[in-house]
Amino acid sequence: MSIKRRHFLVLASLSSLGFTGVWKMLQLRTSWGKDANAAVPSNVEGQRTIVQLPASPPILRFISIADTGTGAEGQYAVAEAMAQYHRENPFNVAVLAGDNIYNNGEIEKINAVFERPYQPLLQQGVKFYACLGNHDIRTANGDPQVKYAGFNMQGRYYTFRRDPVQFFALDTNHNADWKNQLVWLEKELSQSTAPWKVVFGHHQIYSSGIYGLNQPFIDTLKPLFQKYGVQLYINGHEHSYERTRSIDGTTYLICGAGGGTRPVGRSEWTEYSASLLSFATFDVYQDRMFVSCIGTDKRVFDRGMIQVRST
Repeated sequence: MSIKRRHFLVLASLSSLGFTGVWKMLQLRTSWGKDANAAVPSNVEGQRTIVQLPASPPILRFISIADTGTGAEGQYAVAEAMAQYHRENPFNVAVLAGDNIYNNGEIEKINAVFERPYQPLLQQGVKFYACLGNHDIRTANGDPQVKYAGFNMQGRYYTFRRDPVQFFALDTNHNADWKNQLVWLEKELSQSTAPWKVVFGHHQIYSSGIYGLNQPFIDTLKPLFQKYGVQLYINGHEHSYERTRSIDGTTYLICGAGGGTRPVGRSEWTEYSASLLSFATFDVYQDRMFVSCIGTDKRVFDRGMIQVRST
């Protein structure tokens, strides 16, 4: 990446964060002088042992990624790693957790930021299921993306089921129809017969990154997750990777390093965090789900396990 290009991206990132975000970034003491690929995990543990997957194939395998839509080399590097992973470990569902098109959700960029980088996966029948991020709603409130067939959105919030997993996509933006969305979410969760319930949205709930804890979501969404047995919440917004321990039965998974990275720290709830370009994979079994994160070197740098009824 050229110096001018890197300088532009840094300034753009700083301006989008505002003063509070910039100050927190400086406190995290992560150098902007390194390329994203050169970043290291924030909690390196020496000879850390990665949890091994079972020998038997999973019932369902899917992946997740967020904050992808830059059209820059970082996104394409992650996309290449995703394609190689698919060749060795086939999957047909990909969760796209928002900020699908930078900087303003312009649908005319769809080829450069979605169709081209993920062409090998799309040609193999992988379906991407998207939600809207804060950048996506800057143009026509995100409506062109909702209507775009490649994102498989059935509305601004929607649900779909694949084998033992039911997915619930949320619109977590400031202008979302929260009154009706929360009623809808509770109804759908209460009626679900799926043993696994996975909710995804763009904004963080528990985070050790720039934006930190999201107290309004802790107050409104966390009780629903606990009441109806949601085992996993997936989001982006933070341009990093973070996996929490089980918090009242729910694991919170940030996978926002699909196109670029920002610093991430570590909190009391953190199992693992890293500022590395990456995507997350999920191997679902009857009683367990294995969460893995893979970098652009195509190696797993974190793996954890979630119980079907986690406590």
